[in-house]
Amino acid sequence: MKEFEGRVAVITGAASGFGKAFAEMGAELGMKLVLADIQAEALEANVSALRSRGASVIGLRTDVSDAGQVQALADAAMSAFGAVHLLFNNAGVLAGGLVWENSEKDWDWVLGVNVRSVIHGVRIFTPLMLAASAADPDYEGHIVNTASMAGLVNAPTMGAYNLTKQAVVSLSETLHHDLDLVSEQVHCSVLCPYFVPTGISHSGRHRPGELANAAAPTRSQLAAQAQNQAATSAAKVSAEEIAQMTFDAIRRRSFYIYSHPKALRLARERFDAIVEQRNPPDPYAGSPELREQLARSLRA
Repeated sequence: MKEFEGRVAVITGAASGFGKAFAEMGAELGMKLVLADIQAEALEANVSALRSRGASVIGLRTDVSDAGQVQALADAAMSAFGAVHLLFNNAGVLAGGLVWENSEKDWDWVLGVNVRSVIHGVRIFTPLMLAASAADPDYEGHIVNTASMAGLVNAPTMGAYNLTKQAVVSLSETLHHDLDLVSEQVHCSVLCPYFVPTGISHSGRHRPGELANAAAPTRSQLAAQAQNQAATSAAKVSAEEIAQMTFDAIRRRSFYIYSHPKALRLARERFDAIVEQRNPPDPYAGSPELREQLARSLRA
């Protein structure tokens, strides 16, 4: 996709983090915006701020884990603007801890937001894009699914999150191959950021009440959250820089988008171990003090 002005972007998780940065960059490029988030007040504030800058934008509170609400988002986009050119399946949440300590509600929450939302987005929006491409030879469509470096590397105490992000990478790669079979006008990318200060480590504040745990967090869950908060708060790459990288990748029609290319060393080590049938390598081998700190907090 080379031209953005006047085209329509749908963005989930648009009230903060990457989603907010995508929306701001889309507005700068003259795009029409359809923003979705479960945080109603923050979403409305972002919509109002963008409108004050002259952007054409609507916002819809959306629980992206609910297929009906994602369908309503698509319907709103088509009703308001008549087309969708760019879809960011971006909403995400974070839950950590030793993998056997994640409750059924933990799994339902993380799988719902991180995986089912992407499934809903692909299932609902891709046919709209393909129909538009069939009707207009100049139409261009693109889907960006937000995964994570956790989609390529399995760090300890991050089992639920790792699983969901690896699912997003797998779904995105399959979508890439499937689109290549049927269209030259609709494409996709997968975004795999490393640590970026987006606020995802605080996503539990917006967890639905029916999926809240009655029990207090375990020692490992508290340790994982503390470690993630420390890592994201110390991160040097901003959400705005990620947005720039992502729009540049869309222009180039690049599939994989990485915020920290040096972190790919961890992925290479993992895949080398798979091919050579060795045990999984330690993701903390380069930072043994972090592993020791985590182990101490679990064994205290």
